[in-house]
Amino acid sequence: MAKYRKLGRTSNQRKALLRNQVTQLIYHGKITTTEARAKEVRKQAEKLIALAIRERDNYETVEVDAKIPLKDKDGRRVKEVVDGKKVTQYETIKKTIKKDSPSRLHARRQILKVLYPVVEVPDTPAGRKRNTKTVDLAAMLFDDIAPKYANRNGGYTRIIKVGPRKGDAAMEVVIELV
Repeated sequence: MAKYRKLGRTSNQRKALLRNQVTQLIYHGKITTTEARAKEVRKQAEKLIALAIRERDNYETVEVDAKIPLKDKDGRRVKEVVDGKKVTQYETIKKTIKKDSPSRLHARRQILKVLYPVVEVPDTPAGRKRNTKTVDLAAMLFDDIAPKYANRNGGYTRIIKVGPRKGDAAMEVVIELV
């Protein structure tokens, strides 16, 4: 028995397809695809979720000093002249951050090795470039998805058959996070 389905593609195309579909499954919560692809996506997605569950509480909170530039009422940085040069003024504030343990950091890097970066772009054309943000899917896995499945031993995804696709009659399914 083979370890994986070839999906009629070269290895690079297959890996890219599966990475993209796993990324979209974790980001959106459900995707529609063919049955063979869904079974391969399920394997990868369940491994990532199990890894996130194992390392979800493996961090410590640390309080650090952060330098933040002072801003005026228009939102521009406040500058002062020091020795003939304009220098930005900063204020120091206390900030609480999560410091990953080495095993959680390794898990985060293993997750990011599989998932593609996701960029959220607002719908409105005004401020489209400025308000674009990148989504941290590893943090989403650790903070949102892993606690939901903490008491569950596997079976994090569900495959529901939809019916044959119109063009080529391939069996279409919806794969979703339970």
